[in-house]
Amino acid sequence: MNAFSIVITAVLPVVGAVLAGALMRRLNWLTEEADTSLMRITINLFTPCLVLDSILGNRALERFGTLTMAPVIGFCTVAFGIGLGWFVARIIGLQSPQVRRTFALVTGIYNYGYIPLPLAIAFFDKETVGVLFVHNVGVEIALWSVGFLVLTGHTTGDGWRKIINVPLVAIVVALSLNMMGAQNFLPGFVLQTAKLLGQCAIPLGLVLIGAVMADYVHEFHPARDTRVMATACILRLVILPALFLLLIVFLPMAPELRNVVLLQAAMPSAVFPIVMARHYGGDPITALRIVLATSLAALVTIPLCLRLGFSLFGQQLAP
Repeated sequence: MNAFSIVITAVLPVVGAVLAGALMRRLNWLTEEADTSLMRITINLFTPCLVLDSILGNRALERFGTLTMAPVIGFCTVAFGIGLGWFVARIIGLQSPQVRRTFALVTGIYNYGYIPLPLAIAFFDKETVGVLFVHNVGVEIALWSVGFLVLTGHTTGDGWRKIINVPLVAIVVALSLNMMGAQNFLPGFVLQTAKLLGQCAIPLGLVLIGAVMADYVHEFHPARDTRVMATACILRLVILPALFLLLIVFLPMAPELRNVVLLQAAMPSAVFPIVMARHYGGDPITALRIVLATSLAALVTIPLCLRLGFSLFGQQLAP
């Protein structure tokens, strides 16, 4: 099997899980009323277990350089992406402040959770998955500081309070336990339970993403706002990935962190900004169109971007 086929094979199950979530919503097997409880379980139980399983015994996170550089890169790449999105929004003449702010936020932040996670597991190792979680701490801080400021036009304590959440606490605790070598003295059944529960996080998260997107898809009209969607796709899936690859070339980093940056380079826009736009005065329809447009285009660009990155940096793929 050639490298491109391996990439496609790894991406398709992610797409399949999202489509399964959308189908379950259409069939009313997964109701909107169930979303809140399932999301709460995913965020507060399954994801912390996945964090614990990925970080305990992770040798890459014993290196201080990787431990500090990963969240800094997460913060800077998102903050730069949002800033570039704001600049481009003005260039293409978006007049409405709500649309302009929403465009900047949604194009600037990549999907940093449930799509790159299964790909990290498929292509790399436990060390890369652990570094991805630490990297995402910086992404969360950028989202609720720079992103919140751009979307609302002002700072409040609300944005900062969102940064402190159960997965972040789990990351801090897991990193502390990893430094103490806790994997050597914790009971085996604790580690196996965390592993078992953590395996639920990714499929359930992908199913919920599909269900949420199905809720909004009726508002997606490709013939409308083609300028916004086309520009967002070019920015999110062409220009920013190229800059990410340059970052890997010119900034010395550990292989695990390089793997994370490569994965994030290939990602479409994150889904959560749709919710942010709805609750914080943005334009949710613009957010929806950008998320759906970049997600659909990413079915083609993710394999291409990853294949290019693997070729450039000599990543060996195993079927």
